[in-house]
Amino acid sequence: MNLFAEIRAAVIGALEEMQAAGALPAGLAMEAVAVEPPRDPAHGDMATNAAMVLAKNAGVNPRVLADDLAARLGRDRRIALAEVAGPGFLNLRLVPGAWREVVKAALARGPDFGRSALGAGARVNVEFVSANPTGPMHVGHVRGAVFGDALAALLAFAGYAVTREYYINDGGAQVDVLARSAYERYREANGLEPEIREGLYPGDYLIPVGEALKAKYGTRLIDQPEAVWLADLRAFATEAMMAMIRADLALLNVHMDVFSSEKALYGTGKIEAAIAALRAQGLIYEGTLEPPKGKTPEDWEPRVQTLFRSTAHGDDQDRPVQKSDGSWTYFAPDIAYHYDKIQRGFDQLIDVLGADHGGYVKRMKAAVSALSGGRVPLDIKLIQLVKLWKNGEPFKMSKRAGTFVTLRDVVEQAGADVTRFVMLTRKNDAALDFDFARVLEQSKDNPVFYVQYAHARVRSVLRKAVEAGIEVTDTALAGVDLSGLSHEAELALAKRIAEWPRLVEIAAKGHEPHRIAFYLYELASDLHSLWNRGNDEAGLRFLQADAATTQAKIALARAAGVVISAGLAILGVTPAEEMR
Repeated sequence: MNLFAEIRAAVIGALEEMQAAGALPAGLAMEAVAVEPPRDPAHGDMATNAAMVLAKNAGVNPRVLADDLAARLGRDRRIALAEVAGPGFLNLRLVPGAWREVVKAALARGPDFGRSALGAGARVNVEFVSANPTGPMHVGHVRGAVFGDALAALLAFAGYAVTREYYINDGGAQVDVLARSAYERYREANGLEPEIREGLYPGDYLIPVGEALKAKYGTRLIDQPEAVWLADLRAFATEAMMAMIRADLALLNVHMDVFSSEKALYGTGKIEAAIAALRAQGLIYEGTLEPPKGKTPEDWEPRVQTLFRSTAHGDDQDRPVQKSDGSWTYFAPDIAYHYDKIQRGFDQLIDVLGADHGGYVKRMKAAVSALSGGRVPLDIKLIQLVKLWKNGEPFKMSKRAGTFVTLRDVVEQAGADVTRFVMLTRKNDAALDFDFARVLEQSKDNPVFYVQYAHARVRSVLRKAVEAGIEVTDTALAGVDLSGLSHEAELALAKRIAEWPRLVEIAAKGHEPHRIAFYLYELASDLHSLWNRGNDEAGLRFLQADAATTQAKIALARAAGVVISAGLAILGVTPAEEMR
């Protein structure tokens, strides 16, 4: 049940009545007609912009249109009052029974309350994390992993068919550096002094890899030239790092559906096929780019290169795909990888990348637009930095990693649930401070605790009702008389519950899972407010003298718990049964 969608349908129905009566012309586009909460709750429960967005094309004064619309909506049993405001906005007040029906719907549908058919089964690929397989995951990857996983869950809840994908960057020079670093740890495992020279990876995490290499090769590779061992150690170390990365992701309860390899694009004709597809459209040519202003990028050469005419698809300059020596630029395999996604039949592509990839957005969107004929949209979500604090000081670096704070460091300090929720308390493109002291404190200022405490309170009152012999199954509660729920605090909570289905669709359309975290905090606040008012007003307490009244009040609390649980599931957080 989406009450906002139902009232919008009523608005559209009234407008169609006006068309049939000749008060409005036929053929008006009504997509822009919206029903949403007013900015000021004092103005009503809902507001519609129908008169404002239709008046011009209809050739009608918006105020006159709004007056007619208000009169027709006033006949709807769910609408207590329809008032015209300003130049033609229409504010609506609903009868209390409309909000009580939402409570019943939440209990009847349980965890599926708010689930949407918005996506209509469209196939969406969400690629996220995609860290270089050269070491353990760091705190920057944590935020991208949590965001990508929550976004995938949100889209699935909104009716999309979602694939979570990790792109293994195992085709570049960094895996050669990894192999050389692992070789030094292999020498160390054989009793020699490792030469961790500048440019190699210094972290202790490669010590076990060195031990494993010793177990496999003994001393056979000692003092052998690089050409003998580089390829084997590159494959061995990469697989070891990917095993570590999978384990790190599992700590956060992140599990990928697909792992794709950059290396698999080379020597298979896939890069050539993608470039050929662009060439067939006249988008590949030989030319020389002007040097960019400021720092010269690695893929610029003052000579003829093979270029992609990305400006034909919205980029601000054309991009090189092949160097003058015939080698591919770093952009070429990325084009091929996204071409592969398109060929796999996805309807939408989402890439979750670090903020340092901002310059990548236009060129990759141009490539996907060209390769899909504009059919497949690509949304690139950039993840801003996370700053870690503890006791008012920056969190110290990890010795194990050598140069950075690892994902494991963060999860071991704060726990997976806390880490996931906090990482979603800011929009992805805003910087985030993660204070270990703050995220673990038990106060209203800690959104994780505040939301979990609300769920735990619901579970507590359910347990007490059962102990008192009162039936509080969802089936039983869905059938009780809720007419006694009339206090403003009770209706405020019911109104917040009613926003959940609408919020899911808004968040899914915008690819904004942080909206779920914000909403859950507001819902928890309404529940806590009602609970606290019950300390002073006995009639608002969830446990009353008679079973019927108790069931009605617990039905409201349970409906809130249903939504909190569903929202936390999207965020990948386990709801608390009780607070310790």
